[in-house]
Amino acid sequence: MQIIPVQTPEELKAFIEFPYQLYKNDPVWVAPLRSEQASQFVPARNPMLNHCTYTLFLAKEGNQTVGRISAFTDRLALDHWKQPIGLFGSFECIQDEKVGLALLGAAHDWLTDKGMKAMRGPWSFASQEWGLVVDGFTPDPVIMAPYNPSYYNDYLQKFGLQKAKDLKVYVMDAGQGYQIPERYLTLTDVVQKRYGITVRPVDMKNLETDVVTITNLANTSISDNWGFYPVTDAEARSMAHDLKEIINPKAALIAEDSEGKPIGFALSLPDINLLIKGLDGRMSLRLIFRMLFKLPHLHQYRMWALGVIPEYQSLAVDTLLYRATYEALYCPTTRLEINYVLEDNDRMNNAIYKLGAKDLRRYRVYEMALK
Repeated sequence: MQIIPVQTPEELKAFIEFPYQLYKNDPVWVAPLRSEQASQFVPARNPMLNHCTYTLFLAKEGNQTVGRISAFTDRLALDHWKQPIGLFGSFECIQDEKVGLALLGAAHDWLTDKGMKAMRGPWSFASQEWGLVVDGFTPDPVIMAPYNPSYYNDYLQKFGLQKAKDLKVYVMDAGQGYQIPERYLTLTDVVQKRYGITVRPVDMKNLETDVVTITNLANTSISDNWGFYPVTDAEARSMAHDLKEIINPKAALIAEDSEGKPIGFALSLPDINLLIKGLDGRMSLRLIFRMLFKLPHLHQYRMWALGVIPEYQSLAVDTLLYRATYEALYCPTTRLEINYVLEDNDRMNNAIYKLGAKDLRRYRVYEMALK
């Protein structure tokens, strides 16, 4: 077995396709679209690469790929965190400890050579895809959410990586009898009237403008959150382009104060994993049919991001956004997965518990010091 850096188009193809081989018999994994996975490694399609230096590694046994990993530094993260923390991600391997440890060793050595003093991950080239599942391996993962076998955690711990942060996932499922508690409705009515707050959907005719507004709100509202670093305008525009075909404006909300100033946002995405499961990540007429005729009737969503600017964070505006999202999407089969919340974000976790949401799963980001 050997670890090699990806240097040729054929090796990049093997890197991208390995998960499809690894998980082909896994009933829970949902194969992402291959075209979208490939675009993560094209700077013109993924602006994040413009501020990253990275190397991709393959584990090979003869001609067979048995694992992969990425190692990278992100200039924006380094500038924002003020700490020399390097990142690893795209970690996948067969159930063989020596393969997993060798891949982690390759990332460790590359980051050390780059002068990093810590190694953190798994961390993706796609926004907000962090960590390994440590609890709640079922049901199926939602759109843009991690999935992994449990043994990955064993390999990271054996290598010396330790918990840096857990990320909590909640669910509200009307099909299982969920209803917003009456006290929550009373609280949000008071908040809305007292502060003159209104909540509106994004304007699909000016989606790029509203996405930039949401990006600016995110950069302001969660700048102190662990793991955060700013999203660029180019990334915001790329996101608007990627999401335009699937976004439901009722699920992308902007809160404004009495003068019309944006003060918060909530962005939920239809869980298109329900449409692409079983298609092996390939574009097809079946998928086109599903997107045309089934997407408008999806009732399962992932709440992907929520933020409130600092001067309004103590005024329960987040509760108003949770309620507005759920009510905008409600039908007897609505399922909303809040994915994810930092484990030590007490304000947000408390608001979600008061909302009556249930714990669903937990992700873990790992870290270790480098010498």
